[in-house]
Amino acid sequence: MSWKSIITGVAVGVAASYVALKAISRNRSLTSDDILHIARVAFKEQGPINGSWINMKKETLLTPDQTYHVYRGGITRMNGSVKEVYEFVSDSTTGRILDVNKIS
Repeated sequence: MSWKSIITGVAVGVAASYVALKAISRNRSLTSDDILHIARVAFKEQGPINGSWINMKKETLLTPDQTYHVYRGGITRMNGSVKEVYEFVSDSTTGRILDVNKIS
């Protein structure tokens, strides 16, 4: 096999991967269950969780820099004898938690 064939094969593979990635990223969105799982894993790093919920309808969040399609959810945990409730907002495309507010 010549170097020319190898380089051509690699170039075609890279180009095809780029096109496929662009096509997938345009239509890719995580489900509310995926988002809740990601949030639960992130919160479990801080300690045990007693409960969780998520709004199954996506919302649009406008920031000065960008527009996000997000899911809102919540986590409940016990800190000793004190119940703590958190609300979070996560990007529906990446699953990244954009904001967390302690409710009580």
